[in-house]
This record gives sequence, C-alpha cells and structure tokens, in this order.
Amino acid sequence: MKIDRNARIALICGVVAVGMVGAAYAAVPLYRLFCQVTGFDGTTQRAVEAPERVLDRTLTVSFDTNVRDLPVTFQAEQLRQTVHVGEPTLAYFRVTNTSDQPVEATAAYNVSPESAGPYFLKLQCFCFESQRIEPGETLEFPIQYFIDETIETEPEGRGIRNVTLSYTFYPTQGFDPEASASSGAAPAPL
Repeated sequence: MKIDRNARIALICGVVAVGMVGAAYAAVPLYRLFCQVTGFDGTTQRAVEAPERVLDRTLTVSFDTNVRDLPVTFQAEQLRQTVHVGEPTLAYFRVTNTSDQPVEATAAYNVSPESAGPYFLKLQCFCFESQRIEPGETLEFPIQYFIDETIETEPEGRGIRNVTLSYTFYPTQGFDPEASASSGAAPAPL
C-alpha cells in the first residue's frame, strides 16, 4: 500500500502535534522533579537524616508567608533565625481557617537567593503533604531544616549569608472559594 505525499505530510504533522501536546503536559512535572533533585530555581531539598557535624559558620534564615485563594491567615512565628551550618533547627508556622467550611491546602516553597536551594535541606515539613484545616481552627506547623555543610566548600555557596524561606499556601481540594465568598467569609489578604 502506497501513501501519497499529502497523506504522509498530514501523518507526520499529526504525530508532531501529538508529541508536542504530550511534551507540554509532561513539562511541568519534569521541571518540578528536576528542581527538586538539583535545587535549581531555589527549590529546597529533602533530607533523610541530620548531619553529624555542625560548623561555626552562621547564616540568617528569614521567613516569608503568602496565601493564594484561601480564607486563611498564615504566618511564621519567627521572622528570622540565626543558624549554624549543619545544625538541625525548628521553625514554626501558624495557620487559621477563617471560613465556615473545611479547607484542604498545601504549601509550595522555595528559597532565595536561588543558589541557596541545594544547601537548604528539610527533615520534616508540613509542605510535604496536604493539610486539612477545619472551620475556625488554628494549627501550628513545625519544619525541621538544616544548611548543608557543602555550602562552605562549593563556590556558589561561600558568599551566601542570608537565606529567605518562602511558603505560599494554596488549595488542593475540598474547598470552593466561590462558595466561601457567598457565605460571607472573606479571603485572607495576599
């Protein structure tokens, strides 16, 4: 069976179009995975155990909180911490659901400067999974983190003295902002 030239071109265009759509859908998860593995774009890393060595060098870690499309207040309980490189440290965040219905949310996170991403490691974090906050409920979320000692030996890390850890709380499921708005609950300011 012989395919004429126009049919072959149409088939090639169709395959290319399907491939482009597939690449578009795969781009976001692949980019997210790349950032998590490499620390690119200020993405922090997840650690399985605390380091054994604590260095004399200290850094200042500041905390930034944001809310997107949720009727919650969300804030860090401390504005900043001075930490030793390699020392596991706890920080606390407080969230209050100001609506009359449950909220399911998660927190996206990053650090700045972006070059600090590979060195900022989390042992435990509320951002690793979705959180359910009941109407009117206030929860306190701890994170446990440390700055990896390779910040001392790698050229990209030596000049870093201040790091900002930023979280944005956003809905994951089970919350309809339009229904909340019609019930009179005001969303939290950004």
